Amino acid sequence: MQKDDPCVFVVDDDQSTRESLRNLLRSTGLNVQTFASAHEFLTSQRPDAASCLVLDVQLPGCSGLELQQELAKDHAPLPIIFITGHGDIPMTVRAMKAGAIEFLTKPFRDEDLLNAVAQAMNNGRPMAPGQHTPAAATPDAADDRRSDSRFAEIVGHSAALRRVLQQVELVAPTDATVLIYGETGTGKELIARALHDLSARRTHPLVTLNCAAIPPGLLESELFGHEKGAFTGALTQRLGRFELANRGTLFLDEIGDLPLELQPKLLRVLQEHAFERLGSSRTLRTNVRLVAATHRDLLAMVQQGTFREDLYYRLNIFPLTVPLLRERRDDIPLLVWHFAQQYAHQLHKPLASIPAEAMERLVHYDWPGNVRELQNVIERAMILSAHGILWPQVPARSPGVRRASPVATMSATLDDAMRAHILDALRATNWVVAGPHGAAARLGLKRTTLLCRMEKLGIVRPRELPSRSRQAAWP
Repeated sequence: MQKDDPCVFVVDDDQSTRESLRNLLRSTGLNVQTFASAHEFLTSQRPDAASCLVLDVQLPGCSGLELQQELAKDHAPLPIIFITGHGDIPMTVRAMKAGAIEFLTKPFRDEDLLNAVAQAMNNGRPMAPGQHTPAAATPDAADDRRSDSRFAEIVGHSAALRRVLQQVELVAPTDATVLIYGETGTGKELIARALHDLSARRTHPLVTLNCAAIPPGLLESELFGHEKGAFTGALTQRLGRFELANRGTLFLDEIGDLPLELQPKLLRVLQEHAFERLGSSRTLRTNVRLVAATHRDLLAMVQQGTFREDLYYRLNIFPLTVPLLRERRDDIPLLVWHFAQQYAHQLHKPLASIPAEAMERLVHYDWPGNVRELQNVIERAMILSAHGILWPQVPARSPGVRRASPVATMSATLDDAMRAHILDALRATNWVVAGPHGAAARLGLKRTTLLCRMEKLGIVRPRELPSRSRQAAWP
């Protein structure tokens, strides 16, 4: 190992962790310097130029976040990877917003740390020893939320998401049929788009069709097209999706809803790359890469006789499973900020902060509607927000209480959402309305405005409150 080789600084108060990280990083050919505290790091000579800093959050004296802030003051553009044994989600948000490359919760996989170090070394700029250079421009917030620059539309850094994206990278350059499994709202279409964008077909069309959204009688025409006069109402010739997607990718969402009588025709196209339009005897050829998706258990459908076994095996060449949102909770704060900024721009409203307690509640909710439900919750919260403070509302999770269904959650009226929003603020302040710490200030409203809304929504103060001292501040 040469002195000029890339160097990684490790700051962790646990000796066994320091030694383990040093051995792991040195095994890849990197120089490593370890420190037991932020103070030791700041006062050391650090003779080597660093490529990145692996930093424990919980340190004696000066914490990891405080050290991050100290380095930012000194204009030291050193990429930082945070590690913690506590999984503190608000801390994750603060770290990411401050420019951290990655945030790993112990115990983490060696592969995850090495990937993060490689990312830091590729994207970051080393800090010369004993030298203070102007700080690098802060990366765009959207870039920090992306799992990888190759997956521009996908937000998240979690291990569960990265495992899926690694599989996408492997199969995307091939022409293999991919079957994407996942619950509604998990982002199956985004995965399909990533498969197309990373393939050699990316300069040709990506055509999509939701099999569940088309009436069964029209689905064959949508897939294969029809000639003029093929059936009543067929006034002109129509090209089907297989023709439109030629040389590109066809994404069939909810493939489990494909009628049984159409399944042999789909199987033929996959095997022979040939089909006929409705009303025509002319055989057409197509060069299409098929990506399908479903939230159903297709193998169970095969056993029930509602899905063809031969078609199932033809589709299931390379299966991918998109994780549920509750299986990638580390991504929730990143998704929240992504959607909040998106809707702040669309609604022309400011976005200043999301209180830590609101973020905690979002992280610990089970999200039966997955990312789509989270997106709707943030949009609703942005509509209700005042002075840039966002208070997203989700049902409290209680043992033994059945989760609210996605349909019930989505169908809440604006008044219901506003009522819940105000009640949360009132309960948090013990029903104190006025004053700097009252519910009105918390909501960013005037006292009279809040009282007016409470009257309109039928919100009445309980007769008995736990604290007499706070009742004096009731208006």
